[in-house]
Amino acid sequence: MTFIEFKKLLLDAELTIPKFTALIKVSEKNIQAYKKKKEVPNAIATVAACFAKMNQEGMDYKTLINDLDLKKKEKKGAGFSKKKESKE
Repeated sequence: MTFIEFKKLLLDAELTIPKFTALIKVSEKNIQAYKKKKEVPNAIATVAACFAKMNQEGMDYKTLINDLDLKKKEKKGAGFSKKKESKE
């Protein structure tokens, strides 16, 4: 799915990108990165399509998703905050 088609689905779901990312607990930067690629991964496209269809059918999908109690993943990269132990 193209990024433009994805944004149209968000409009049908009455969502903006910030609201979409907050709802599914992903980084807005990740979603915005797909704009450069001009393509959205299948999983994200599927979620957006389902939200649009549910909204069209009058379903309260936002409460349904919030009830899942999703957790935002934290970065676990090798940052500079931890000092490496010296080998002795």
